Amino acid sequence: MDVSEAPVSRRPLLPDAAAPQRAAGPTFAVAFGGGGARGLAHIHVIQALDELGIRPVAIAGSSIGAIIGAGMAAGMTGAEIRDYARGLLGNRAEVLARLWRARSGTLSGLMTGNGLGVTQFDVERVLKAFLPTAVPDSFEELAIPLQVTATDYYGHALAVFSQGDLYSALGASAAIPAVFRPVRRDGKLLIDGGIYNPVPFDLLEGAAEIVIAVDVVGTPKQGGRKRPSSIDLMFGASQLMMQSITAMKLKVRRPDIFLHPPVSRFRVLDFLKVEAVMAETASIREETKRAVAAAVKAHEKRAAHG
Repeated sequence: MDVSEAPVSRRPLLPDAAAPQRAAGPTFAVAFGGGGARGLAHIHVIQALDELGIRPVAIAGSSIGAIIGAGMAAGMTGAEIRDYARGLLGNRAEVLARLWRARSGTLSGLMTGNGLGVTQFDVERVLKAFLPTAVPDSFEELAIPLQVTATDYYGHALAVFSQGDLYSALGASAAIPAVFRPVRRDGKLLIDGGIYNPVPFDLLEGAAEIVIAVDVVGTPKQGGRKRPSSIDLMFGASQLMMQSITAMKLKVRRPDIFLHPPVSRFRVLDFLKVEAVMAETASIREETKRAVAAAVKAHEKRAAHG
Protein backbone atom coordinates (compact mmCIF):
# COMPACT_ATOMS: atom_id res chain seq x y z
CA MET A 1 0.00 0.00 0.00
CA ASP A 2 1.28 3.49 -0.87
CA VAL A 3 2.01 5.34 2.35
CA SER A 4 0.16 8.33 0.97
CA GLU A 5 -2.95 6.19 1.34
CA ALA A 6 -2.13 5.09 4.90
CA PRO A 7 -5.33 4.61 6.95
CA VAL A 8 -5.08 7.76 9.05
CA SER A 9 -8.35 9.64 8.84
CA ARG A 10 -9.21 13.10 10.10
CA ARG A 11 -11.08 12.63 13.38
CA PRO A 12 -14.15 14.61 14.49
CA LEU A 13 -13.03 17.24 16.97
CA LEU A 14 -15.03 16.03 19.96
CA PRO A 15 -13.78 15.46 23.51
CA ASP A 16 -13.87 11.69 23.07
CA ALA A 17 -12.32 11.65 19.60
CA ALA A 18 -8.72 11.00 20.65
CA ALA A 19 -7.22 8.84 23.37
CA PRO A 20 -9.68 8.26 26.22
CA GLN A 21 -9.80 10.71 29.11
CA ARG A 22 -8.93 9.36 32.56
CA ALA A 23 -12.08 8.66 34.54
CA ALA A 24 -10.60 10.44 37.53
CA GLY A 25 -7.33 11.87 38.70
CA PRO A 26 -5.09 14.81 37.89
CA THR A 27 -4.90 16.58 34.54
CA PHE A 28 -1.80 16.29 32.36
CA ALA A 29 0.06 18.51 29.91
CA VAL A 30 3.00 17.41 27.74
CA ALA A 31 6.01 19.27 26.34
CA PHE A 32 7.73 17.54 23.42
CA GLY A 33 11.31 18.71 22.82
CA GLY A 34 13.30 19.22 19.64
CA GLY A 35 15.96 16.88 18.32
CA GLY A 36 15.27 15.97 14.69
CA ALA A 37 15.02 12.24 14.04
CA ARG A 38 15.68 11.60 17.73
CA GLY A 39 12.18 12.95 18.31
CA LEU A 40 10.69 9.73 16.95
CA ALA A 41 11.11 8.57 20.55
CA HIS A 42 8.19 10.86 21.45
CA ILE A 43 5.92 8.26 19.87
CA HIS A 44 6.64 5.80 22.68
CA VAL A 45 5.59 8.40 25.26
CA ILE A 46 2.31 9.01 23.44
CA GLN A 47 1.66 5.27 23.29
CA ALA A 48 2.29 4.98 27.03
CA LEU A 49 -0.18 7.78 27.74
CA ASP A 50 -2.74 6.14 25.45
CA GLU A 51 -2.37 2.88 27.33
CA LEU A 52 -2.86 4.70 30.64
CA GLY A 53 -5.98 6.40 29.29
CA ILE A 54 -4.43 9.85 29.58
CA ARG A 55 -5.43 12.58 27.17
CA PRO A 56 -3.47 15.79 27.81
CA VAL A 57 -5.36 19.03 28.28
CA ALA A 58 -2.49 20.98 26.67
CA ILE A 59 0.57 20.30 24.51
CA ALA A 60 3.67 22.37 23.72
CA GLY A 61 6.37 21.46 21.24
CA SER A 62 9.62 22.59 19.68
CA SER A 63 10.79 21.48 16.23
CA ILE A 64 10.11 17.73 15.81
CA GLY A 65 8.29 17.90 19.14
CA ALA A 66 5.89 20.43 17.65
CA ILE A 67 5.30 18.19 14.63
CA ILE A 68 4.60 15.04 16.63
CA GLY A 69 2.69 17.09 19.19
CA ALA A 70 0.48 18.34 16.36
CA GLY A 71 -0.34 14.75 15.44
CA MET A 72 -1.38 14.02 19.01
CA ALA A 73 -3.28 17.31 19.27
CA ALA A 74 -5.12 16.43 16.07
CA GLY A 75 -6.43 13.25 17.71
CA MET A 76 -4.00 10.64 16.36
CA THR A 77 -3.10 7.83 18.73
CA GLY A 78 0.48 6.83 19.39
CA ALA A 79 -0.07 3.64 17.39
CA GLU A 80 -1.34 5.63 14.40
CA ILE A 81 1.63 8.00 14.51
CA ARG A 82 4.01 5.03 14.85
CA ASP A 83 2.50 3.16 11.91
CA TYR A 84 2.48 6.24 9.72
CA ALA A 85 6.11 7.10 10.54
CA ARG A 86 7.30 3.54 9.95
CA GLY A 87 5.34 3.16 6.74
CA LEU A 88 6.71 6.36 5.28
CA LEU A 89 10.23 6.71 6.68
CA GLY A 90 10.89 3.01 6.25
CA ASN A 91 10.40 3.42 2.49
CA ARG A 92 13.56 5.13 1.21
CA ALA A 93 12.25 5.45 -2.34
CA GLU A 94 9.04 7.11 -1.14
CA VAL A 95 10.98 9.55 1.04
CA LEU A 96 13.17 10.57 -1.90
CA ALA A 97 10.15 10.90 -4.18
CA ARG A 98 8.42 13.24 -1.73
CA LEU A 99 11.58 15.27 -1.24
CA TRP A 100 11.89 15.58 -5.01
CA ARG A 101 8.35 16.92 -5.25
CA ALA A 102 9.07 19.39 -2.43
CA ARG A 103 12.44 20.48 -3.80
CA SER A 104 13.44 24.06 -4.52
CA GLY A 105 16.35 23.05 -6.74
CA THR A 106 18.08 19.80 -7.65
CA LEU A 107 18.66 16.59 -5.77
CA SER A 108 22.35 17.43 -5.41
CA GLY A 109 23.34 16.99 -1.79
CA LEU A 110 20.14 15.23 -0.78
CA MET A 111 21.95 12.25 0.64
CA THR A 112 24.78 12.57 3.16
CA GLY A 113 26.10 9.38 4.71
CA ASN A 114 23.25 7.33 6.14
CA GLY A 115 20.92 10.25 6.67
CA LEU A 116 19.21 13.01 4.77
CA GLY A 117 21.18 16.14 4.05
CA VAL A 118 18.69 18.51 2.43
CA THR A 119 20.01 21.95 1.65
CA GLN A 120 17.77 24.98 2.09
CA PHE A 121 14.48 23.22 1.38
CA ASP A 122 11.20 25.05 1.85
CA VAL A 123 10.21 23.46 5.15
CA GLU A 124 6.49 24.18 4.76
CA ARG A 125 6.44 22.35 1.43
CA VAL A 126 8.32 19.44 2.99
CA LEU A 127 5.84 19.22 5.87
CA LYS A 128 2.87 19.26 3.50
CA ALA A 129 4.51 16.48 1.51
CA PHE A 130 5.16 14.31 4.56
CA LEU A 131 2.56 14.92 7.27
CA PRO A 132 -0.61 12.80 7.42
CA THR A 133 -3.95 14.29 6.43
CA ALA A 134 -5.07 14.00 10.06
CA VAL A 135 -3.02 17.14 10.81
CA PRO A 136 -5.29 20.10 9.96
CA ASP A 137 -4.42 23.46 8.47
CA SER A 138 -5.15 25.58 11.54
CA PHE A 139 -4.67 25.49 15.31
CA GLU A 140 -8.38 26.02 15.78
CA GLU A 141 -9.14 22.62 14.21
CA LEU A 142 -7.04 20.72 16.74
CA ALA A 143 -8.71 18.62 19.44
CA ILE A 144 -6.14 19.60 22.11
CA PRO A 145 -4.68 23.12 22.54
CA LEU A 146 -1.15 23.30 21.11
CA GLN A 147 1.66 25.82 21.53
CA VAL A 148 4.47 25.80 18.96
CA THR A 149 7.81 27.53 19.49
CA ALA A 150 10.05 29.25 16.96
CA THR A 151 13.01 31.61 17.19
CA ASP A 152 12.53 35.19 16.02
CA TYR A 153 15.90 35.65 14.29
CA TYR A 154 16.00 39.45 14.05
CA GLY A 155 13.83 39.99 17.12
CA HIS A 156 16.28 37.97 19.23
CA ALA A 157 13.40 36.32 21.07
CA LEU A 158 11.20 33.29 21.45
CA ALA A 159 8.05 33.24 19.30
CA VAL A 160 5.11 31.11 20.40
CA PHE A 161 2.18 30.27 18.13
CA SER A 162 -1.18 28.86 19.19
CA GLN A 163 -3.62 30.35 16.66
CA GLY A 164 -4.08 30.64 12.93
CA ASP A 165 -2.13 28.76 10.26
CA LEU A 166 -0.62 25.58 11.70
CA TYR A 167 1.79 24.64 8.91
CA SER A 168 3.71 27.92 8.92
CA ALA A 169 4.12 27.59 12.69
CA LEU A 170 5.32 23.99 12.43
CA GLY A 171 7.61 24.93 9.56
CA ALA A 172 9.14 27.79 11.54
CA SER A 173 9.64 25.54 14.56
CA ALA A 174 11.43 22.92 12.44
CA ALA A 175 13.49 25.30 10.28
CA ILE A 176 16.96 24.02 11.21
CA PRO A 177 19.54 26.59 10.06
CA ALA A 178 21.56 25.57 6.99
CA VAL A 179 19.07 22.78 6.30
CA PHE A 180 15.75 24.57 5.76
CA ARG A 181 14.92 28.08 4.69
CA PRO A 182 13.67 30.40 7.44
CA VAL A 183 9.91 30.98 7.54
CA ARG A 184 8.37 34.43 7.32
CA ARG A 185 5.24 35.00 9.39
CA ASP A 186 3.73 38.08 11.03
CA GLY A 187 6.60 40.20 9.73
CA LYS A 188 9.21 38.00 11.43
CA LEU A 189 12.00 35.82 10.08
CA LEU A 190 11.68 32.57 12.03
CA ILE A 191 14.02 29.61 12.55
CA ASP A 192 14.18 26.44 14.66
CA GLY A 193 12.25 26.76 17.93
CA GLY A 194 14.72 24.49 19.70
CA ILE A 195 17.37 27.19 19.59
CA TYR A 196 15.55 29.32 22.17
CA ASN A 197 13.45 26.70 23.95
CA PRO A 198 14.51 23.08 23.34
CA VAL A 199 11.96 21.55 25.75
CA PRO A 200 9.12 24.07 26.26
CA PHE A 201 7.69 22.80 29.55
CA ASP A 202 7.67 26.34 30.94
CA LEU A 203 4.88 27.23 28.50
CA LEU A 204 2.62 24.74 30.29
CA GLU A 205 2.99 26.13 33.79
CA GLY A 206 -0.50 26.25 35.34
CA ALA A 207 -2.07 24.41 32.38
CA ALA A 208 -2.41 21.09 34.21
CA GLU A 209 -1.78 19.46 37.55
CA ILE A 210 1.03 17.29 36.17
CA VAL A 211 3.41 18.44 33.44
CA ILE A 212 5.46 15.92 31.48
CA ALA A 213 8.54 17.04 29.53
CA VAL A 214 10.42 14.87 27.03
CA ASP A 215 14.02 15.82 26.14
CA VAL A 216 15.32 14.27 22.91
CA VAL A 217 18.19 16.70 22.22
CA GLY A 218 20.83 14.14 23.16
CA THR A 219 24.56 14.83 23.39
CA PRO A 220 27.45 14.39 20.93
CA LYS A 221 28.88 10.87 21.00
CA GLN A 222 32.25 9.70 19.70
CA GLY A 223 31.80 7.49 16.66
CA GLY A 224 34.14 5.53 14.44
CA ARG A 225 35.80 8.62 13.00
CA LYS A 226 38.87 10.09 14.62
CA ARG A 227 37.50 13.57 14.08
CA PRO A 228 33.90 14.73 13.67
CA SER A 229 32.95 16.26 10.33
CA SER A 230 32.00 19.91 9.99
CA ILE A 231 28.34 18.91 9.90
CA ASP A 232 28.77 16.78 13.03
CA LEU A 233 30.43 19.71 14.79
CA MET A 234 27.64 22.10 13.78
CA PHE A 235 24.86 19.85 15.03
CA GLY A 236 26.86 18.73 18.08
CA ALA A 237 27.49 22.33 19.09
CA SER A 238 23.76 22.98 18.80
CA GLN A 239 23.10 19.99 21.08
CA LEU A 240 25.46 21.37 23.72
CA MET A 241 23.87 24.80 23.49
CA MET A 242 20.35 23.42 23.83
CA GLN A 243 21.33 21.20 26.75
CA SER A 244 22.77 24.21 28.56
CA ILE A 245 19.53 26.14 28.04
CA THR A 246 17.47 23.28 29.42
CA ALA A 247 19.80 22.87 32.41
CA MET A 248 19.34 26.55 33.29
CA LYS A 249 15.56 26.24 32.99
CA LEU A 250 15.54 23.22 35.27
CA LYS A 251 17.33 25.21 37.97
CA VAL A 252 14.40 27.65 37.98
CA ARG A 253 11.56 25.15 37.79
CA ARG A 254 11.30 21.45 37.06
CA PRO A 255 8.32 19.75 35.42
CA ASP A 256 6.67 16.98 37.40
CA ILE A 257 8.09 14.38 35.01
CA PHE A 258 11.25 14.86 32.94
CA LEU A 259 12.03 12.06 30.51
CA HIS A 260 15.30 11.37 28.63
CA PRO A 261 14.94 8.67 25.95
CA PRO A 262 18.34 7.15 24.96
CA VAL A 263 18.75 8.99 21.66
CA SER A 264 22.34 10.26 21.65
CA ARG A 265 23.77 7.78 19.16
CA PHE A 266 21.47 9.09 16.44
CA ARG A 267 21.99 12.19 14.32
CA VAL A 268 19.45 14.92 13.81
CA LEU A 269 18.71 13.83 10.22
CA ASP A 270 18.62 10.06 10.78
CA PHE A 271 14.96 9.78 9.84
CA LEU A 272 15.60 6.80 7.56
CA LYS A 273 16.76 4.91 10.68
CA VAL A 274 13.23 4.98 12.06
CA GLU A 275 13.26 1.30 13.07
CA ALA A 276 16.59 1.64 14.89
CA VAL A 277 15.46 4.77 16.72
CA MET A 278 12.20 3.16 17.78
CA ALA A 279 13.95 0.00 18.95
CA GLU A 280 16.69 1.85 20.84
CA THR A 281 14.22 4.07 22.70
CA ALA A 282 11.47 1.51 23.42
CA SER A 283 12.36 1.45 27.13
CA ILE A 284 10.97 4.97 27.57
CA ARG A 285 7.45 3.58 27.19
CA GLU A 286 7.51 1.66 30.48
CA GLU A 287 9.60 4.39 32.09
CA THR A 288 6.82 6.85 31.25
CA LYS A 289 4.23 4.64 32.89
CA ARG A 290 6.30 4.32 36.06
CA ALA A 291 6.93 8.06 36.19
CA VAL A 292 3.23 8.81 35.73
CA ALA A 293 2.29 6.40 38.52
CA ALA A 294 4.79 8.07 40.87
CA ALA A 295 3.61 11.57 39.91
CA VAL A 296 -0.05 10.65 40.44
CA LYS A 297 0.79 9.18 43.85
CA ALA A 298 2.69 12.34 44.81
CA HIS A 299 -0.20 14.50 43.59
CA GLU A 300 -2.73 12.51 45.64
CA LYS A 301 -0.51 12.77 48.71
CA ARG A 302 -0.29 16.56 48.32
CA ALA A 303 -4.04 16.76 47.83
CA ALA A 304 -4.68 14.70 50.95
CA HIS A 305 -2.55 17.06 53.00
CA GLY A 306 -4.18 19.98 51.20
